[in-house]
Amino acid sequence: MPVEFLTLESITGLSDEEAAVRLKTDGYNEIAGATKSSILSIIAGVVREPMFLLLVASGLLYFLLGDITEGFMLMGFVFVIIGITVYQEQKTERALESLKNLSSPRALVIRNGEQKRIAGREVVVGDLLILAEGDRVPADGILLAASHITIDESLLTGESVPVRKVPVSGPVDGDSGAPEPGGDDQPFVYSGTLVVQGQGLVEVRATGSRTGMGKIGTILQSVERSETRLKGEIAWMVRVIATVGILLCSIIVLVYGFVHGNWIEGLLAGITLAMAILPEEFPVVLTVFLALGAWRLSGYHVLTRQVPAIETLGSATVLCVDKTGTLTKNRMIVRSFCTAQCITRYDPSQINPVADPCHELAEYAILACKKDPFDPMEKALLELAEGDFGKTEHIHTYEHVVEYPLSPELLAMSNVWRSSDGSEYIIAAKGAPEAVADLCHLCEAEVGKLSSHINALAADGLRVLGVARASFTQEELPPQQHEFDFLFIGLIGFADPIGEEIAGAVQECYSAGMRIIMITGDYPQTAMQIGREIGLQLSDTCITGPELREMSDDELRSRIKTTTIFARAVPEQKLQIVNALKANGDVVAMTGDGVNDAPALKSADIGIAMGGRGTDVAREAASLVLLDDNFASIVSAVRQGRRIFDNLKKAMVYIFSVHIPIAGISMIPVLFNTPLILMPVHIVFLELVIDPACSIVFESEPEEKNVMNRPPRKDDERLFTRKTLFISILQGLIALVMVYVVYHMALSRGLDEPAVRTLTFTTIVIANLCLILTNRSWYETLRTILLTPNRAMVWVFAGTLISLGLVISVPQLMVLFKFGEVSPVDLSLSILAGLVSIIWFEVYKMWARCR
Repeated sequence: MPVEFLTLESITGLSDEEAAVRLKTDGYNEIAGATKSSILSIIAGVVREPMFLLLVASGLLYFLLGDITEGFMLMGFVFVIIGITVYQEQKTERALESLKNLSSPRALVIRNGEQKRIAGREVVVGDLLILAEGDRVPADGILLAASHITIDESLLTGESVPVRKVPVSGPVDGDSGAPEPGGDDQPFVYSGTLVVQGQGLVEVRATGSRTGMGKIGTILQSVERSETRLKGEIAWMVRVIATVGILLCSIIVLVYGFVHGNWIEGLLAGITLAMAILPEEFPVVLTVFLALGAWRLSGYHVLTRQVPAIETLGSATVLCVDKTGTLTKNRMIVRSFCTAQCITRYDPSQINPVADPCHELAEYAILACKKDPFDPMEKALLELAEGDFGKTEHIHTYEHVVEYPLSPELLAMSNVWRSSDGSEYIIAAKGAPEAVADLCHLCEAEVGKLSSHINALAADGLRVLGVARASFTQEELPPQQHEFDFLFIGLIGFADPIGEEIAGAVQECYSAGMRIIMITGDYPQTAMQIGREIGLQLSDTCITGPELREMSDDELRSRIKTTTIFARAVPEQKLQIVNALKANGDVVAMTGDGVNDAPALKSADIGIAMGGRGTDVAREAASLVLLDDNFASIVSAVRQGRRIFDNLKKAMVYIFSVHIPIAGISMIPVLFNTPLILMPVHIVFLELVIDPACSIVFESEPEEKNVMNRPPRKDDERLFTRKTLFISILQGLIALVMVYVVYHMALSRGLDEPAVRTLTFTTIVIANLCLILTNRSWYETLRTILLTPNRAMVWVFAGTLISLGLVISVPQLMVLFKFGEVSPVDLSLSILAGLVSIIWFEVYKMWARCR
């Protein structure tokens, strides 16, 4: 692309040799990634997890007992967990790879006095870059010369409106840092930003990780995700239960050995008890619930990158929202017209969207635009011409002659058009209202009235352009815009539109007990107006970036409890806000789509990136990605997160409860010197019921009716609260009592050991199924539960009852399980005992509902 604003003969730039030396010294213009973890190191980290060790130990125990099938099943879960962990760890490292690609576009440089196109990663400090409309800036630098250049820095600032750049007017210390991105009339340009219009010559001052983009990458490397509370709590529960189990098993082995003098049978009794107590289902259930939860979320257009975040999302107390591209669509639309006669709102859905008094204003605003613009406000104006309004006007028959471009001295531009017969020129001007007013030579009173109109539009959060017109009949056009006799037509207000479903989603978040905080790089007035439009619960004031910079951590933690909006925030401050919320004990979810959001997305308990508009960096740093960029999908994700936690809680209570009668009936015969009932084969049968029940049946359960009308899970609330632990233990103990009653009565009647075992085992199986049924809901009664469909439960129940019928009736299976013949009456009584074990809990649920 030719560079029209410079004479390049006197500019030589670096030589190839100088560039090679600097490239060797400073390294490539890319962001250095953190040292990648090898697969072996990732596996070593997984192996140290208590839950993983427990799974391995359980699998080896089955192998030692000769149960190859069950052993291979558990070891299969071991390798699944390793695979998932390795995959997730390697996925998170892609964030820096994406950042490298984004920060290394192709670059046009001057070397040895010639223009040369090179890879962006080969740009070095001291290179002279030529930037033109549509170019991505490859490195940080300072503008030496320019022609009406504006740059979109939304990637770093969140601002959707491009900023003007001006050449440096004096010497700049090479060691002094550039100011923060954003703001007009600065000579600094930043890596990763986009040239919207104009041209410029830039001297490179920083490359790679020393650029503004690179600093974000450095922050991203240093941010670590904390372990979810649920995973830590389950690990703690597993350690406690495993410790208790080992202690009890040791006691059983010693008691049996000393009392009976048979250490081999004592060891078998201890192993059986270990199998009954060891909760190998806990880690399996957690993995299955979250994996299936991720699959279910995909149906709501939510991609899960960090699986544990699904549970955490259901307990989020604060949602931090980036305005641009998250609440808004990151584009500009015409919102209002203002003429001397009226201020009207533009509504494209109306039959006549542009009111008659505003026709001339719209016409000349369109004529003042480039033909194929990059500027978002010009794009919005050209959309008027493409609609019904453009079809009714005839100004487009004029021929474009010349453009008077924007300049630092006059922030307005003009297009000159010639009539079809060549007898007249039409001049259309637009720009900053003050500049257009200056072109029109308005008097003080007129400027005062204009200012009131500007303030009225700005109060609605709008960006404002002034529009003027002029006509000219002489053949030779003047050199400057000021020489035309302009007439001020009016003002046009532009807005970054809000998503259609945002307001409804915000209210649903409030009903779920979540605070919403908007963090934006925009001005406070604009942010407050957006907040009002979407229904944010606004505080009296917002906190700006400069104010935040002066705050101590303690002051921020105090004020953030009541603050709803942070305006003029920079990337580092977004991360600071998230960390302050976390320090206050909040569970923080954050949405975003830009590179500037990546550190905060990664630091938040749940980072939620926009999939369509979002950058690769934001997506890779986030825990969840909204594939349809629909903010309302967050509500679905919250609902699913809460449903998953509720059902996980039910499953864990069931697992805890069901192990009590199994472990109890394994211990009682040893302690009271009565016949042993359960052997490893019986434990395996029960596990084949327990495993699918706790992982599939409960996972398939629909959400409770009040799931989105209750506050989030409290920060100090555990999976097993005192209430849930008490109910879980009571469920298990009552089931154990009923099992023991059947066992004792069978012995008292003089039945042989195989028959006693048959009746006792049948009671355990029926009590197990009843525990599944009653724990499907802690609010609904058994009648409602039975009417609520759950296909997985039907399959589990059918398979269990058929299998039970086979093992107590088929001779070969009876021998394997050491069962004996029992009468139909005795069998019916054992089944009835299993059913009675849950009646108390159904009565409790009815009492709780009435209360």
